[in-house]
Amino acid sequence: MVDREIGRCAWAASGDATMQAYHDTEWGIPEHADKKLFEMLTLEGAQAGLSWRTVLMRRDAYREAYHGFDIARVAAMTDAELETLLTSSGLIRNRLKVYSVRENACAALTVGSLDTYLWSLVPGGPLVNRWTGSSQVPATTPASDLMSKTLRKKGFRFVGSTICYAFMQATGMVNDHLTTCLCYRESQNA
Repeated sequence: MVDREIGRCAWAASGDATMQAYHDTEWGIPEHADKKLFEMLTLEGAQAGLSWRTVLMRRDAYREAYHGFDIARVAAMTDAELETLLTSSGLIRNRLKVYSVRENACAALTVGSLDTYLWSLVPGGPLVNRWTGSSQVPATTPASDLMSKTLRKKGFRFVGSTICYAFMQATGMVNDHLTTCLCYRESQNA
């Protein structure tokens, strides 16, 4: 369902300025910067079991904790540094999630460019859907299943199919803006 007056996807039409800004300026726009892709993979993994708003409100704390998502610096983080992060109220204090960020950074270094690697999993992308209602938008797809399986084989963690699909939506690998959303056509042209 879309807020007809504002014309945003339903999840961003609640009047929450933070969610609207994220929806209008980031979500669904094709992203190719390795740091940004790593950031979004980290944040989507942190979201597992939580609301996106909960994670989005902690984004600045994540950027600070993980060195601006500099992949090499995160890969070099020590156990002591990660343990310190578990005391930060600005982060989701789940040991597996916190440690997975370093593991994912190490895995990212083995694949080289995240941009080249991740976008190769969406051949011909971005994939453009033509949903008219939120109930049509899936939680997973064969493409997210493949991404999840491939990333796990490379040593990535917190990359289940649902997380991968949310990542694909966030980074514009798939355009899941509803056709009535003000961002639907804009994201196709980005």
